[in-house]
Amino acid sequence: MTDTAIDIRLLPSIGAIPAAEWDSCACPEAADGFRPVDPFTTHRFLQALEASGSVGPGSGWQPSYLVAEKDGELVACAPLFAKSHSQGEYVFDHSWAHAYENAGGAYYPKLQMAVPFTPVSGKRFLVKPDWDAIGMSALVQGAIQLAANNELSSLHVTFCTEAEAAAGRQMGLMHRVHQQFHWENAGYEGFEGFLAALSSRKRKNIRKERRVAQGFGGRIRALTGDEIEPHHWDDFWRFYQDTGSRKWGSPYLSRSSFDILHETMRDDVLLVLAERDGRNIAGALNFIGRETLYGRYWGALEHHACLHFELCYYQAIDYAIAHGLKAVEAGAQGEHKLARGYLPVTTHSLHWVADRGFARAIAEFLEAEARAVDEENEILTSYGPFRRKEEEHD
Repeated sequence: MTDTAIDIRLLPSIGAIPAAEWDSCACPEAADGFRPVDPFTTHRFLQALEASGSVGPGSGWQPSYLVAEKDGELVACAPLFAKSHSQGEYVFDHSWAHAYENAGGAYYPKLQMAVPFTPVSGKRFLVKPDWDAIGMSALVQGAIQLAANNELSSLHVTFCTEAEAAAGRQMGLMHRVHQQFHWENAGYEGFEGFLAALSSRKRKNIRKERRVAQGFGGRIRALTGDEIEPHHWDDFWRFYQDTGSRKWGSPYLSRSSFDILHETMRDDVLLVLAERDGRNIAGALNFIGRETLYGRYWGALEHHACLHFELCYYQAIDYAIAHGLKAVEAGAQGEHKLARGYLPVTTHSLHWVADRGFARAIAEFLEAEARAVDEENEILTSYGPFRRKEEEHD
């Protein structure tokens, strides 16, 4: 590839590019007919958000998909949005916005390279095989040029991979680290095999929580594919609305988004439902990747002790072990996950700020924040639930 001139274009809708072309960059590994590594950057997931009105006019997430082409052939693309607020990102920059505006600047609109409402790490620079360095460089330059040409305050690439973070630093972007809690499968043969790896106290506590949860007076079902029926989404919408109204004020996803996901992605979904007296009273929504189960939303119409832990964490572990998945990612935040076998991991984002003075201040903040995150991860890991050497024969 001696001539590497790349053309950059913006697309106002994911529908402006054929699904096969987008997915050739987003999930080339799925060309073999199996699952993509990351279901959230697929054309069908982004299409569901857009077609349902969850992103687009009035949402504060205006699509501006970035595509890089060589001689008319797509070689790289990125989910890019013009944002008029900082909601639904899970990498909080509200303090940056306040400081920027207090200094007389306009922080919004800004550019966000992300999957909306989805705190899941994955590739944000979607590049065809053999185009990694050139494709990412073209997308970074294109996004920064777009921000500069439109006098936008900043560009934020959230929940990117560690490799992308390292490459982005080399290109002059600022690197930010964050913390989540993930469960990792150490080749367990079953849930009891996982429990055997825990300290005696934690093992007993989890067994107790599962007994309490499963004694709520009904049954728990884990459904996927055609096992999920359209009426299940009516129930889950009620669960989701309850959680959304308490956490965010209003739900991020529209009702029709679940209908579209049912039509286009039900094989990628694990829906865990708790039914009592013939009525679903709680549920947890997960997405299935090639190696990872991603917990996304949970809600309940009735309170039952430990039911949240069972539906969101233990049922997810059960499914991951049974299907040979390597990990469960149970969403953002939550130190309460530690006692349930989910250990702290580092997640990454990249940032560019137009104002050099403000950028220097943010860079100093990010260095101090990174040290704090590293220290906290180390401390929390030491308090994890797994057995230590002196407990191996308990």
